[in-house]
Amino acid sequence: MEYVTLNNRVKMPKLGFGVFQIAKEDCERCVLDAIEVGYRHIDTAQSYRNEEEVGNAIMKCGVPREELFITTKVWIDNYGYEKAKHSVLDSMKKLKTEYLDLVLLHQPFGDYYGAYRALQELYKEGKIRAIGVSNFYPDRLADMVAFNEIVPQVNQVETNPLHQQIDAQANMVKRNVQMEAWAPFGEGRNHMFSNPVLLAIGEKYGKSVAQVILRWLMQRDIVALAKSTHIERMKENLDIFDFKLSEQDMASISKLDAKESLFFDHQTPEAVDMFVSMIGERRKTEEK
Repeated sequence: MEYVTLNNRVKMPKLGFGVFQIAKEDCERCVLDAIEVGYRHIDTAQSYRNEEEVGNAIMKCGVPREELFITTKVWIDNYGYEKAKHSVLDSMKKLKTEYLDLVLLHQPFGDYYGAYRALQELYKEGKIRAIGVSNFYPDRLADMVAFNEIVPQVNQVETNPLHQQIDAQANMVKRNVQMEAWAPFGEGRNHMFSNPVLLAIGEKYGKSVAQVILRWLMQRDIVALAKSTHIERMKENLDIFDFKLSEQDMASISKLDAKESLFFDHQTPEAVDMFVSMIGERRKTEEK
């Protein structure tokens, strides 16, 4: 495994296992499988509704807690100082851990300043080893760095060969914030897994397109999250540290950048409306 060192000297595994959209009934097994094959970095979130299942796996896996790197994210309906602090402590209970390695603010909407104050306080208390944000565009990240006591350690954003976030990464490097990629495979959108450039590079090394993408992210010093419910695919995604892409390979992949999200643009009014709607739907579900 390769590691990055965050701006507070905490070491973070460069490859993690994400549990977004893994059903509750499958999540515990998947996390146990991931840990068994070698993952030590697990990424969940309050909005995924599977923190308890991740916590069960942490308890059962047999790996010492200090060898694991556990991330969760505060959802936007828990923003504001008091709600955010309470929600993180609740997440710790669900995850069955006395501390968290990384806590992120999931989206750049609502009272994220109040929520970040809560993260800073929990960080100072030693309950969180690193704090950060997710989906914060360069201007929002610059604002967070400029007007908070503790510089975010991480910004997790969509990053894949078709949306490479070159300018965003330059901004993060300038502000000493570690970039982390969600959806490195773009959920297979726009024929990612059949892209001829990626297929050709994979054939050269005897690797899959997924392995090429993850290796490309490693060489850009970007932390990546891979997800699968199949143990053989988990092993495959982890098997990326025995080869290195050439400069020509990296240049070929760089030409694939369409500079547009494969999902949605967080900077549009429609994105705000979508997340407000998600909050409403979540509350209705919880009331049932």
